[in-house]
Amino acid sequence: MARRVVVALLGPVHWSPPGVDLAEWRAALAEDVIDLLATLNEVEVAVAVTPADRALADALVWPGTAVYEVAEPTPNAVFAALEGYDQAAVLVSDVPDLPALTVGKLLRPLTTRPVAVAPVEGGGPGLLGVAVRLPAPAWLPTLELDSATPAEARANAPRPGDVAVTAGWRRLRGPADLATLDPAFEGWEATRALLSGPGRPA
Repeated sequence: MARRVVVALLGPVHWSPPGVDLAEWRAALAEDVIDLLATLNEVEVAVAVTPADRALADALVWPGTAVYEVAEPTPNAVFAALEGYDQAAVLVSDVPDLPALTVGKLLRPLTTRPVAVAPVEGGGPGLLGVAVRLPAPAWLPTLELDSATPAEARANAPRPGDVAVTAGWRRLRGPADLATLDPAFEGWEATRALLSGPGRPA
């Protein structure tokens, strides 16, 4: 069986709900994503940060979780830092209610294709995540998760079909995204608690 790792990339967060501290919001989102990944089967879980955010990662990870320091918050930098794995997926950290099945769908195409990308649901800018067979193909461009598109990932591929596009999910990057959170959906406990703080609706 292929050895696989799913990495939460704790990149920058540029927006928080009114009245919510940006640093606390970022930490809550990341905590929920890390907790979600910890429930996945048949994969190992890791976290990646730039050196400036190492303290944030250390405060959130489960015991024994690997933390990778990377020079820049891109999937490419994470892939280059990984050793001993056959497949890897890098996910953004602003998806606290991401369904586990969506992560599985991102990894599944790697049995036949070298790269898979998950777009932002609704066609917004950026990606939800990128998965590759390791080592990552030399033709894969540096992808900024806040702005990259599936077309950009495919730009230098030998064949367009070498990059699979899988199921998307929306990221919490503004008020419209916040309104789509489903209180009945299990998980996202840290984000839920922050949104239910004093003076804010539950």
